[in-house]
Amino acid sequence: MTSMEIEKVPSEPKSAIGFFPSKPQFEPLKPHEMSEGKIQFRKVAVPAHRFSPLKKAWLDLYTPIYEQMKIDVRMNLKARKVELKTRTDTPDVSNLQKCADFVHAFMLGFEVIDAIALLRMDELYVDSFEIKDVKTLRGEHLSRAIGRLSGKGGKTRFAIENSTRTRIVVADTRIHILGSFANIKVARDALCSLIMGSPAGKVYSKLRAVSARLAERF
Repeated sequence: MTSMEIEKVPSEPKSAIGFFPSKPQFEPLKPHEMSEGKIQFRKVAVPAHRFSPLKKAWLDLYTPIYEQMKIDVRMNLKARKVELKTRTDTPDVSNLQKCADFVHAFMLGFEVIDAIALLRMDELYVDSFEIKDVKTLRGEHLSRAIGRLSGKGGKTRFAIENSTRTRIVVADTRIHILGSFANIKVARDALCSLIMGSPAGKVYSKLRAVSARLAERF
């Protein structure tokens, strides 16, 4: 054996047939098969003051849920709840929760055109808090704080919404904010400053600086 000769490495043993078995090809599971074929349900309670708006906007809510998200929806008049359930042709199991969040956002007081963003985008949330969580206020002090949050003709609220790309609902002493995580934080900080008694002008200038930073980041 000369120095130039190369040793032959024995090849890996073949199976008895002469070929390794091919990888099995499994079709992806359909959404209704993931939950072992069980139909999943969600129920969203309808508050008394949202019953009339729900009647008026029912078709606007029903169409995207039934036709686009492929989720069955009905109004249970006896229990006063909107009931949702998956179908065999539902493309994704997460659609059920998205639709429940969409209906819940409408019940909190958001417009359909704003709440529908919850169906389209994944990184949107609804955050809720009460004025008393920030500062304990009673009587006229509470009324003035609510007035400061909205501003004359809703001017302050619109300014916060537009600069932070969020939507805000002031329902008595409860505040609901719809938006992305970072934007909700900015809007909540501005609202908390107003509740604590900061003048609107000071809050505006702080918002301008923060929203400019947010714009740079994206």
